[in-house]
Amino acid sequence: MSTFTSPSTNGKNGTTNRTMNGTMNGTKSRPRHGAGNASATRAPRRPRLSGMTWLVWRQHRAAFWTIMAATVLCAAWMVYQRGQLTDFLSAYGFPARSLDDAGQRFDPYLGAFSSVTTGLTAIPVMLGVLLGAPLLAGDLENGTAKLIAAQSVSRNRWLATKLALTGLVVTVSTVTLSAVFAWWWSPIKRDDADIDWTSREFFNTTGPVPVALSLLCVFGGVLIGVILRRTLVAMVVTLGFAVAVQTVWGYFKLSLGDVVTATTKPVGPGTPITFPSVPRTAHVVDTSYVSGSGKLFDLTTCTDTLSEAATTSCMKKADIVGGSIDYIPLSQMSGMQWLGASILFALTAGIVAFLFIWGRKRLV
Repeated sequence: MSTFTSPSTNGKNGTTNRTMNGTMNGTKSRPRHGAGNASATRAPRRPRLSGMTWLVWRQHRAAFWTIMAATVLCAAWMVYQRGQLTDFLSAYGFPARSLDDAGQRFDPYLGAFSSVTTGLTAIPVMLGVLLGAPLLAGDLENGTAKLIAAQSVSRNRWLATKLALTGLVVTVSTVTLSAVFAWWWSPIKRDDADIDWTSREFFNTTGPVPVALSLLCVFGGVLIGVILRRTLVAMVVTLGFAVAVQTVWGYFKLSLGDVVTATTKPVGPGTPITFPSVPRTAHVVDTSYVSGSGKLFDLTTCTDTLSEAATTSCMKKADIVGGSIDYIPLSQMSGMQWLGASILFALTAGIVAFLFIWGRKRLV
């Protein structure tokens, strides 16, 4: 046996036995080589939120998780629809065959675009009302702001953490949806004339525009909440603000592009007018008749005549010798989006600066 049950009591043997017993027991109970180091080394902890960031996340985690879950579901649906679209295009023989000949067979895929874009265009409004307006208005209304102001954390840090974490969630969500939607649309973007790229359903849902619109509506809602200090009232006012932003943006966005004018060669007065051809996916701004002196006439000119001879006589009298089309090509879409988004980002930055300069005094 390697150990003894009891030491001997006689002199030398007792000393030896006690030494062997203690040595063997100590050797047996000692951990093997490396075991002590392994037990002493703790597994690295996963990074976790702490401090003010943890507090803000925990306070608004329901809204943040809902936004991220909705983003994942919507992106997955668009990926599925993109697969369906590419399968159809491959079987149809696109791009060798024009989509104009597809007829009703292509309608379900256009309908899928319509259903998704309706939801995507409403995202800035929903985020402004449901996330931006209550972000600080709820704390001001419930008295949470006074409790936080009494702690060691400064108001600036609390405000910065609130805005930064909210802006991060909104940015990640809208960038993801914008990128996936643009990827879905890309196979037919330059070939399908039935889709108007200047419409809010497509212009406002791709590129940097959805990010800029969402941040403006959200931080505008935050400012409204700080001013009104009532959650429900702030949500109603933010709804009006977000709708107004979308409306003004809709009237303003086309002015971001450079209008291109195409004209036909002059013909003799009274000769039938043919209008110039423009790129397939170009957005036509205006179509006019052109006189010999360069004056533009509306297409309704001479339409009140009752006969072809009278119309020809009217055209001769007006000296109409050609046609003109003003249009914006699809190639300008990206530049228009970035120019418009930079303006929206500047407005958002102004709102955030105003929140820090003036709004922090009301966060109690």
